[in-house]
Amino acid sequence: MEAPAGRRLRVLHLVANRWWTGSADPVIRLVRGLEARGHQVRLALVRGDRFEAKAREAGLEPVAGLSLDVKSAPWSWAGDLSRLRALVRRDAVEVIHTHHSHDHWLGALCRGGAALARTFHNQRAVKRGPLRRALYRRTDAVLTVSRQIEARCRLAGIAPERIFRVSGVVDLGRFTAPADPTKVRDELGLDGSDAAAPVIGPVIGTVARLAHNRGHELLIRGFRLLLPRYPHARLLLVGKGEARPRLEALVRELGMEREILFTGYRDTDLPNVLHALDTFVLMGAGSDESCRAALEAMAAGRPVVARRVGALPDAIEHGVTGLLVDDERPESVETALATLAADPEGARRMGAAGRRHAVETFSPEHHAAEVEAIYLEILARRGRPS
Repeated sequence: MEAPAGRRLRVLHLVANRWWTGSADPVIRLVRGLEARGHQVRLALVRGDRFEAKAREAGLEPVAGLSLDVKSAPWSWAGDLSRLRALVRRDAVEVIHTHHSHDHWLGALCRGGAALARTFHNQRAVKRGPLRRALYRRTDAVLTVSRQIEARCRLAGIAPERIFRVSGVVDLGRFTAPADPTKVRDELGLDGSDAAAPVIGPVIGTVARLAHNRGHELLIRGFRLLLPRYPHARLLLVGKGEARPRLEALVRELGMEREILFTGYRDTDLPNVLHALDTFVLMGAGSDESCRAALEAMAAGRPVVARRVGALPDAIEHGVTGLLVDDERPESVETALATLAADPEGARRMGAAGRRHAVETFSPEHHAAEVEAIYLEILARRGRPS
Protein backbone atom coordinates (compact mmCIF):
# COMPACT_ATOMS: atom_id res chain seq x y z
CA MET A 1 0.00 0.00 0.00
CA GLU A 2 1.42 3.37 -0.98
CA ALA A 3 1.15 6.70 0.82
CA PRO A 4 -2.07 8.71 0.55
CA ALA A 5 -2.64 9.89 -2.99
CA GLY A 6 -0.63 13.00 -3.78
CA ARG A 7 1.43 12.87 -0.57
CA ARG A 8 4.99 11.91 -1.40
CA LEU A 9 7.43 12.79 1.34
CA ARG A 10 11.06 13.80 0.90
CA VAL A 11 13.03 12.09 3.67
CA LEU A 12 16.70 12.04 4.61
CA HIS A 13 18.05 9.26 6.85
CA LEU A 14 21.31 10.04 8.66
CA VAL A 15 23.12 7.04 10.15
CA ALA A 16 26.53 7.57 11.77
CA ASN A 17 27.34 3.87 11.47
CA ARG A 18 29.60 1.89 9.16
CA TRP A 19 29.15 -1.60 10.63
CA TRP A 20 26.70 -4.30 9.67
CA THR A 21 25.15 -4.30 13.11
CA GLY A 22 22.68 -2.40 15.27
CA SER A 23 20.86 0.17 13.16
CA ALA A 24 22.14 -1.00 9.77
CA ASP A 25 19.68 -3.66 8.63
CA PRO A 26 16.57 -2.03 10.15
CA VAL A 27 17.44 1.24 8.36
CA ILE A 28 17.85 -0.48 5.01
CA ARG A 29 14.51 -2.29 5.44
CA LEU A 30 12.82 0.99 6.42
CA VAL A 31 14.27 2.98 3.52
CA ARG A 32 13.25 0.32 1.02
CA GLY A 33 9.80 0.10 2.60
CA LEU A 34 9.31 3.87 2.41
CA GLU A 35 10.44 3.89 -1.22
CA ALA A 36 7.93 1.15 -1.99
CA ARG A 37 5.22 3.44 -0.59
CA GLY A 38 6.21 6.13 -3.06
CA HIS A 39 8.40 8.39 -0.93
CA GLN A 40 11.69 9.97 -2.02
CA VAL A 41 14.27 8.78 0.49
CA ARG A 42 18.00 9.55 0.72
CA LEU A 43 20.37 7.56 2.93
CA ALA A 44 23.59 8.97 4.39
CA LEU A 45 25.93 6.63 6.27
CA VAL A 46 29.59 6.18 7.16
CA ARG A 47 31.02 4.81 3.96
CA GLY A 48 33.74 2.27 3.33
CA ASP A 49 32.50 -0.81 5.17
CA ARG A 50 29.82 -3.51 5.17
CA PHE A 51 26.88 -1.18 5.84
CA GLU A 52 27.59 0.62 2.60
CA ALA A 53 28.09 -2.67 0.75
CA LYS A 54 24.81 -4.04 2.06
CA ALA A 55 22.99 -0.81 1.19
CA ARG A 56 24.25 -1.05 -2.37
CA GLU A 57 23.23 -4.72 -2.54
CA ALA A 58 19.73 -3.54 -1.60
CA GLY A 59 19.74 -1.07 -4.49
CA LEU A 60 20.43 2.06 -2.45
CA GLU A 61 22.97 4.73 -3.41
CA PRO A 62 24.30 6.43 -0.26
CA VAL A 63 24.72 10.20 -0.27
CA ALA A 64 28.23 11.06 -1.44
CA GLY A 65 30.66 13.55 0.11
CA LEU A 66 29.83 13.00 3.79
CA SER A 67 31.94 11.58 6.60
CA LEU A 68 29.44 11.22 9.49
CA ASP A 69 32.28 9.66 11.48
CA VAL A 70 32.03 10.70 15.11
CA LYS A 71 35.80 10.19 15.47
CA SER A 72 36.67 12.56 12.63
CA ALA A 73 38.22 16.00 13.14
CA PRO A 74 36.04 19.05 13.94
CA TRP A 75 36.59 20.50 10.47
CA SER A 76 35.12 17.28 9.04
CA TRP A 77 32.01 17.82 11.17
CA ALA A 78 31.80 21.40 9.89
CA GLY A 79 32.09 20.15 6.31
CA ASP A 80 29.34 17.59 6.87
CA LEU A 81 27.10 20.26 8.36
CA SER A 82 27.63 22.61 5.42
CA ARG A 83 26.95 19.89 2.86
CA LEU A 84 23.89 18.65 4.74
CA ARG A 85 22.39 22.13 4.91
CA ALA A 86 22.88 22.47 1.16
CA LEU A 87 21.30 19.04 0.55
CA VAL A 88 18.28 19.82 2.75
CA ARG A 89 17.69 23.07 0.87
CA ARG A 90 18.30 21.63 -2.60
CA ASP A 91 16.09 18.56 -2.13
CA ALA A 92 13.47 20.40 -0.04
CA VAL A 93 13.78 17.69 2.61
CA GLU A 94 10.68 17.50 4.80
CA VAL A 95 11.80 14.93 7.38
CA ILE A 96 15.30 14.24 8.71
CA HIS A 97 15.38 10.86 10.45
CA THR A 98 18.44 10.18 12.63
CA HIS A 99 19.64 7.02 14.38
CA HIS A 100 22.70 7.84 16.54
CA SER A 101 23.82 10.70 18.75
CA HIS A 102 26.30 12.19 16.27
CA ASP A 103 23.87 12.28 13.37
CA HIS A 104 21.11 13.48 15.71
CA TRP A 105 23.12 16.62 16.48
CA LEU A 106 23.94 17.10 12.81
CA GLY A 107 20.28 16.71 11.91
CA ALA A 108 19.24 19.29 14.49
CA LEU A 109 21.78 21.79 13.15
CA CYS A 110 21.08 21.30 9.43
CA ARG A 111 17.31 20.84 9.50
CA GLY A 112 16.13 24.23 8.30
CA GLY A 113 12.35 23.86 8.22
CA ALA A 114 12.35 20.05 8.15
CA ALA A 115 10.84 17.91 10.88
CA LEU A 116 13.37 15.97 12.97
CA ALA A 117 12.94 12.36 14.11
CA ARG A 118 15.26 10.05 16.04
CA THR A 119 15.09 6.28 16.45
CA PHE A 120 16.58 4.90 19.65
CA HIS A 121 17.77 1.39 18.86
CA ASN A 122 18.88 0.63 22.43
CA GLN A 123 18.43 1.98 25.95
CA ARG A 124 21.98 3.20 26.50
CA ALA A 125 21.58 5.63 23.58
CA VAL A 126 19.02 7.61 25.61
CA LYS A 127 21.23 10.07 27.47
CA ARG A 128 20.28 12.55 30.16
CA GLY A 129 21.48 16.04 31.01
CA PRO A 130 20.75 19.65 30.01
CA LEU A 131 22.32 19.44 26.54
CA ARG A 132 20.38 16.30 25.72
CA ARG A 133 17.14 17.81 27.00
CA ALA A 134 17.71 20.76 24.70
CA LEU A 135 18.29 18.40 21.76
CA TYR A 136 15.19 16.36 22.58
CA ARG A 137 13.07 19.52 22.76
CA ARG A 138 14.14 20.27 19.18
CA THR A 139 13.15 16.77 18.09
CA ASP A 140 9.62 16.28 16.79
CA ALA A 141 9.46 12.52 17.31
CA VAL A 142 11.52 9.82 18.99
CA LEU A 143 10.89 6.26 17.84
CA THR A 144 11.55 3.35 20.19
CA VAL A 145 11.74 -0.35 19.42
CA SER A 146 10.76 -1.61 22.89
CA ARG A 147 8.76 -0.66 25.95
CA GLN A 148 11.99 -0.51 27.95
CA ILE A 149 13.44 2.18 25.68
CA GLU A 150 10.11 4.00 25.74
CA ALA A 151 10.22 4.10 29.54
CA ARG A 152 13.79 5.37 29.51
CA CYS A 153 12.81 8.17 27.12
CA ARG A 154 10.15 9.30 29.57
CA LEU A 155 12.71 9.29 32.39
CA ALA A 156 15.00 11.42 30.21
CA GLY A 157 12.30 14.09 30.10
CA ILE A 158 11.07 13.58 26.54
CA ALA A 159 7.46 14.70 26.20
CA PRO A 160 5.15 11.64 26.00
CA GLU A 161 3.40 12.97 22.90
CA ARG A 162 6.72 12.88 21.05
CA ILE A 163 7.45 9.22 21.86
CA PHE A 164 6.31 6.54 19.42
CA ARG A 165 6.90 2.81 19.72
CA VAL A 166 7.34 0.89 16.46
CA SER A 167 7.63 -2.77 15.60
CA GLY A 168 10.81 -4.52 14.59
CA VAL A 169 11.51 -5.27 10.94
CA VAL A 170 13.12 -8.17 9.11
CA ASP A 171 13.63 -9.32 5.54
CA LEU A 172 10.64 -11.65 5.46
CA GLY A 173 11.28 -12.70 1.88
CA ARG A 174 14.64 -14.14 2.93
CA PHE A 175 13.57 -15.93 6.10
CA THR A 176 10.12 -17.22 5.16
CA ALA A 177 11.35 -18.71 1.87
CA PRO A 178 11.91 -22.49 1.73
CA ALA A 179 15.36 -23.39 3.07
CA ASP A 180 17.52 -26.52 2.91
CA PRO A 181 19.49 -27.21 6.10
CA THR A 182 21.10 -30.38 4.70
CA LYS A 183 24.54 -28.86 4.01
CA VAL A 184 24.60 -27.15 7.40
CA ARG A 185 23.67 -30.36 9.21
CA ASP A 186 26.31 -32.29 7.26
CA GLU A 187 28.97 -29.65 7.94
CA LEU A 188 28.29 -29.61 11.68
CA GLY A 189 27.85 -33.35 12.13
CA LEU A 190 24.12 -33.14 12.86
CA ASP A 191 23.22 -35.76 10.25
CA GLY A 192 23.61 -38.81 12.49
CA SER A 193 26.81 -39.99 10.81
CA ASP A 194 28.59 -40.23 14.18
CA ALA A 195 28.29 -43.87 15.31
CA ALA A 196 28.42 -42.71 18.93
CA ALA A 197 25.38 -40.50 18.36
CA PRO A 198 23.34 -41.86 15.43
CA VAL A 199 20.37 -39.67 16.33
CA ILE A 200 21.20 -36.01 17.04
CA GLY A 201 18.74 -33.78 18.80
CA PRO A 202 17.29 -31.57 19.89
CA VAL A 203 19.39 -28.99 18.04
CA ILE A 204 19.37 -25.64 19.84
CA GLY A 205 21.02 -22.48 18.58
CA THR A 206 21.58 -18.80 19.11
CA VAL A 207 22.74 -16.07 16.72
CA ALA A 208 24.51 -13.26 18.55
CA ARG A 209 27.85 -11.52 18.69
CA LEU A 210 30.22 -13.36 21.01
CA ALA A 211 30.59 -10.47 23.41
CA HIS A 212 30.14 -9.54 27.04
CA ASN A 213 26.55 -9.42 28.36
CA ARG A 214 25.05 -11.33 25.44
CA GLY A 215 23.98 -14.22 27.66
CA HIS A 216 26.13 -17.00 26.20
CA GLU A 217 27.40 -18.19 29.58
CA LEU A 218 23.84 -18.46 30.90
CA LEU A 219 22.79 -20.44 27.84
CA ILE A 220 25.80 -22.76 28.05
CA ARG A 221 25.14 -23.54 31.70
CA GLY A 222 21.42 -24.03 31.11
CA PHE A 223 22.14 -26.35 28.18
CA ARG A 224 24.52 -28.36 30.34
CA LEU A 225 21.65 -29.13 32.72
CA LEU A 226 19.63 -30.45 29.78
CA LEU A 227 22.19 -33.04 28.69
CA PRO A 228 21.46 -35.77 31.26
CA ARG A 229 17.96 -36.10 29.78
CA TYR A 230 19.00 -35.42 26.17
CA PRO A 231 22.59 -36.63 25.79
CA HIS A 232 22.51 -36.26 21.99
CA ALA A 233 21.42 -32.61 22.09
CA ARG A 234 23.59 -30.04 20.36
CA LEU A 235 24.00 -26.30 20.92
CA LEU A 236 25.12 -24.06 18.04
CA LEU A 237 26.72 -20.73 18.94
CA VAL A 238 26.49 -18.71 15.73
CA GLY A 239 28.52 -15.51 15.54
CA LYS A 240 31.93 -14.00 16.00
CA GLY A 241 33.40 -11.68 18.59
CA GLU A 242 36.03 -10.98 21.16
CA ALA A 243 34.53 -13.32 23.77
CA ARG A 244 35.01 -16.47 21.70
CA PRO A 245 38.28 -17.58 23.40
CA ARG A 246 36.72 -17.15 26.83
CA LEU A 247 33.59 -19.06 25.82
CA GLU A 248 35.63 -21.84 24.23
CA ALA A 249 37.60 -22.13 27.46
CA LEU A 250 34.35 -22.42 29.43
CA VAL A 251 33.09 -25.16 27.10
CA ARG A 252 36.38 -27.08 27.52
CA GLU A 253 36.22 -26.64 31.28
CA LEU A 254 32.71 -28.12 31.31
CA GLY A 255 33.74 -30.96 29.00
CA MET A 256 31.18 -30.15 26.29
CA GLU A 257 33.37 -29.72 23.19
CA ARG A 258 31.31 -32.34 21.31
CA GLU A 259 27.92 -30.98 22.31
CA ILE A 260 28.55 -27.22 21.84
CA LEU A 261 29.62 -26.08 18.37
CA PHE A 262 31.04 -22.69 17.44
CA THR A 263 29.90 -22.15 13.85
CA GLY A 264 31.51 -18.75 13.25
CA TYR A 265 29.77 -15.86 11.56
CA ARG A 266 27.09 -16.90 9.06
CA ASP A 267 25.51 -14.57 6.55
CA THR A 268 24.59 -16.00 3.16
CA ASP A 269 23.39 -19.32 4.60
CA LEU A 270 21.77 -17.98 7.78
CA PRO A 271 18.24 -19.12 6.75
CA ASN A 272 19.58 -22.65 6.30
CA VAL A 273 21.28 -22.47 9.70
CA LEU A 274 18.01 -21.43 11.34
CA HIS A 275 16.16 -24.27 9.63
CA ALA A 276 18.70 -26.71 11.07
CA LEU A 277 17.51 -25.79 14.57
CA ASP A 278 14.68 -27.23 16.61
CA THR A 279 14.75 -24.28 19.02
CA PHE A 280 16.20 -20.78 18.81
CA VAL A 281 17.45 -19.06 21.97
CA LEU A 282 18.33 -15.44 22.75
CA MET A 283 19.53 -14.57 26.21
CA GLY A 284 20.67 -10.96 25.70
CA ALA A 285 19.94 -7.89 23.62
CA GLY A 286 22.67 -6.34 21.54
CA SER A 287 23.06 -2.95 19.90
CA ASP A 288 19.64 -3.35 18.26
CA GLU A 289 17.14 -4.01 21.02
CA SER A 290 14.45 -4.99 18.56
CA CYS A 291 16.41 -8.28 18.87
CA ARG A 292 16.31 -8.87 15.13
CA ALA A 293 17.92 -12.30 15.37
CA ALA A 294 14.93 -13.62 17.30
CA LEU A 295 12.49 -11.99 14.86
CA GLU A 296 14.31 -13.66 11.97
CA ALA A 297 14.09 -17.01 13.76
CA MET A 298 10.35 -16.48 14.19
CA ALA A 299 10.03 -15.70 10.48
CA ALA A 300 11.87 -18.97 9.80
CA GLY A 301 9.29 -20.81 11.89
CA ARG A 302 11.47 -21.61 14.91
CA PRO A 303 10.07 -21.52 18.47
CA VAL A 304 12.03 -19.00 20.53
CA VAL A 305 13.25 -19.21 24.12
CA ALA A 306 14.26 -15.76 25.32
CA ARG A 307 14.89 -13.63 28.35
CA ARG A 308 12.66 -10.63 28.94
CA VAL A 309 15.08 -8.13 27.39
CA GLY A 310 14.68 -5.51 24.68
CA ALA A 311 11.60 -6.00 22.53
CA LEU A 312 11.37 -9.73 23.20
CA PRO A 313 8.55 -9.49 25.78
CA ASP A 314 6.55 -7.56 23.15
CA ALA A 315 7.46 -9.81 20.22
CA ILE A 316 7.03 -13.21 21.87
CA GLU A 317 3.74 -14.42 23.33
CA HIS A 318 4.69 -16.79 26.12
CA GLY A 319 3.37 -20.28 25.47
CA VAL A 320 2.15 -19.36 21.98
CA THR A 321 5.15 -18.34 19.87
CA GLY A 322 7.86 -19.28 22.36
CA LEU A 323 8.83 -19.24 26.01
CA LEU A 324 10.07 -16.29 28.06
CA VAL A 325 12.59 -16.75 30.87
CA ASP A 326 12.09 -14.42 33.83
CA ASP A 327 15.49 -14.63 35.54
CA GLU A 328 19.16 -15.41 34.97
CA ARG A 329 19.21 -18.86 36.51
CA PRO A 330 20.53 -21.75 34.36
CA GLU A 331 17.76 -23.90 35.83
CA SER A 332 15.13 -21.61 34.30
CA VAL A 333 16.80 -21.84 30.91
CA GLU A 334 16.95 -25.63 31.18
CA THR A 335 13.27 -25.81 32.09
CA ALA A 336 12.27 -23.86 28.98
CA LEU A 337 14.53 -25.92 26.71
CA ALA A 338 13.26 -29.18 28.22
CA THR A 339 9.63 -28.10 27.79
CA LEU A 340 10.11 -27.73 24.04
CA ALA A 341 12.30 -30.84 23.72
CA ALA A 342 9.64 -32.97 25.44
CA ASP A 343 6.90 -31.79 23.08
CA PRO A 344 8.25 -31.55 19.52
CA GLU A 345 4.79 -31.16 18.02
CA GLY A 346 3.97 -28.34 20.42
CA ALA A 347 7.30 -26.70 19.57
CA ARG A 348 6.43 -26.89 15.87
CA ARG A 349 3.05 -25.26 16.56
CA MET A 350 4.84 -22.45 18.39
CA GLY A 351 7.19 -22.02 15.45
CA ALA A 352 4.28 -21.83 13.01
CA ALA A 353 2.50 -19.29 15.23
CA GLY A 354 5.71 -17.26 15.41
CA ARG A 355 5.98 -17.21 11.63
CA ARG A 356 2.39 -15.98 11.30
CA HIS A 357 3.08 -13.23 13.81
CA ALA A 358 6.29 -12.25 12.00
CA VAL A 359 4.48 -11.98 8.67
CA GLU A 360 1.77 -9.82 10.21
CA THR A 361 4.01 -7.57 12.31
CA PHE A 362 7.66 -7.51 11.21
CA SER A 363 7.37 -6.94 7.47
CA PRO A 364 9.07 -3.90 5.89
CA GLU A 365 5.66 -2.89 4.57
CA HIS A 366 4.12 -2.83 8.05
CA HIS A 367 7.12 -1.06 9.56
CA ALA A 368 7.22 1.58 6.82
CA ALA A 369 3.51 2.26 7.23
CA GLU A 370 4.00 2.81 10.97
CA VAL A 371 6.86 5.23 10.40
CA GLU A 372 5.06 7.02 7.57
CA ALA A 373 2.13 7.70 9.92
CA ILE A 374 4.55 9.24 12.42
CA TYR A 375 6.07 11.46 9.73
CA LEU A 376 2.64 12.69 8.68
CA GLU A 377 1.64 13.38 12.28
CA ILE A 378 4.72 15.45 13.12
CA LEU A 379 4.45 17.38 9.86
CA ALA A 380 0.83 18.16 10.67
CA ARG A 381 1.89 19.37 14.12
CA ARG A 382 4.40 21.68 12.45
CA GLY A 383 1.62 23.16 10.36
CA ARG A 384 2.24 21.37 7.08
CA PRO A 385 -0.60 19.64 5.28
CA SER A 386 -0.65 15.85 5.61
